[in-house]
Amino acid sequence: MTITASTQLPHIFSQNLDSITSNTDGSLATLGAELVYTQDGAGRYLTFYWQQSKLLGLHTEKIVNDINEDETFVPVDKAAYLERLQRILTSLVPERLQCWFRYHQQLFELELVISPIMPRLGTVATTVLVMGRLLQAQIHKPEAKNAIKTPTQLDLALRSRQHQKLVNRITRNIRRTLDLDIIWQQTVDSLGKILRLERCIIFPYQPCSSKLKVIAEYHQPRLKSMQGLEIDVASEPAFAQALATLEPIVIDVPECIKSLQQKILLVATCYQDQANGLVALSLRDDCQLLTELELELAREIADQIGTAIAHATLYKELEAARQKAEEASRLKSEFLANVSHEIRTPLNGMIGFLKLILEGMADDPEEQNQFLVEAHHLSIHLLNIINDILDIAKIEAGKMDLDCAPVKLDELFSDVENFMRPQAEMRSLSFQMQMPHISDEIVVQGNYQRLLQVMLNLVNNAIKFTHEGGVTISADLVLKKGKFQDQQFPGMVKVRVADTGIGVSLDKQDKLFQLFSQVDGSRTRQYGGTGLGLAISQKLVEAMGGEVHFYSLGEGLGSTVTFTVPLYQQPVMLSCSESDLDSTY
Repeated sequence: MTITASTQLPHIFSQNLDSITSNTDGSLATLGAELVYTQDGAGRYLTFYWQQSKLLGLHTEKIVNDINEDETFVPVDKAAYLERLQRILTSLVPERLQCWFRYHQQLFELELVISPIMPRLGTVATTVLVMGRLLQAQIHKPEAKNAIKTPTQLDLALRSRQHQKLVNRITRNIRRTLDLDIIWQQTVDSLGKILRLERCIIFPYQPCSSKLKVIAEYHQPRLKSMQGLEIDVASEPAFAQALATLEPIVIDVPECIKSLQQKILLVATCYQDQANGLVALSLRDDCQLLTELELELAREIADQIGTAIAHATLYKELEAARQKAEEASRLKSEFLANVSHEIRTPLNGMIGFLKLILEGMADDPEEQNQFLVEAHHLSIHLLNIINDILDIAKIEAGKMDLDCAPVKLDELFSDVENFMRPQAEMRSLSFQMQMPHISDEIVVQGNYQRLLQVMLNLVNNAIKFTHEGGVTISADLVLKKGKFQDQQFPGMVKVRVADTGIGVSLDKQDKLFQLFSQVDGSRTRQYGGTGLGLAISQKLVEAMGGEVHFYSLGEGLGSTVTFTVPLYQQPVMLSCSESDLDSTY
């Protein structure tokens, strides 16, 4: 039979029902009774009939008239029930379900079939017909006026359904995103709205830190925000306990978050038995002790959140690593393009000069000799480029082994001056070298060839990028004991290379020491070179136990590069007091 909106519903149903007996423990025997009712989309009863209404104390007229919430027959999870009604009215497809209803202090588990009453053509369905039977019921005896209230079966079912719905919603939401900020906010919003909390806050947790900071929160509009609040785990034992045991605990509100209510539930989120966050939920003042079922569901929520946080964190790290790898690949490609140009330029020059000599194009022996000198200079330049490439390859492969030994600083400075002063004078630049004002010789611990390479790199750069003014190389003692590779040193020597050249803008200085990264590709093409000098120098100095730093106030304001190297032995016969020396490096 097809049911339409004009169909008259029967008012009398079969009376062939099983007898009903009441157990002495307050529970009713399983019933086979039938019930039939109609409802609109908002859940209001239009008609209601149940054979056992009188026995169970149901007042049909009050249920249909919907006098008040306590006098009506309502689903335990009303929101889910109404959502199902709307789905059935929209899809026009009947559904079978089991759900709990309540009436006063009684709880009924029903098996129902909900069918849409088919509308007239061109109209929308607004009414459902529900037929079902009672599976079980509970009747609770009145409690003493001042007796401690314990959760009823209705309370337990309601809480269970709310929490299970919460778990499902949080799980569904957090699986849609890998954005940590969204996961944290969705978590507190879901917890706060479904459980009708005054406030819910969440802290990310790192084992290496003792600080917890509120990263996301849900709170009622009248309450002040706690976003950004920090808590020291060491001063709050309950917080430390929740993070250590991974067990939900209820505590009195500590002084640090007095804006919450009297009690809060702390739940640690975790992944693979490692805490990665902490959720704090405010509890109502009249809230009784949580049941084991609720605590178990709290653990389940925490596990879901913890897993989502771990996956999002891992994805974030992988994404950062991927971007870093892509950037490194791009920089290497750009570097190879520039280096190939740098290699071809001197090589083509050498070939050209040698070809002129071989073809007898030189007018006289003097010009021929000049061609050979130029070819030789170009070959030295090419060799330097190849050495840079080989050095950086060794450094990346971890095969840069250095044999360190005592090195006399004055000999090192003398060789640098012999190599670089002619270049500075050819460019009409001043060239100054300043040793510490002591009469004893200074001996450092390092590899002589590599120290010379570092200084030549730095001084060559200073000369190359300076058009007027000059270059100054100086050294200072830093009498501060240090240790490197299990060896004690009495101090360090700080070497400075300062110039009055083109400088580097503040926002680009972080690129100077990155491998294959160039501050400005056009600058490299204009001045030549591979752009690896500072990066190689930094790696070599660090391998000898020192540090490299770059300073510049901006473009056109010159540059200063410093590096330190361990002092092999402390000099004696100082001409100035130790207090006049640098104390840091």
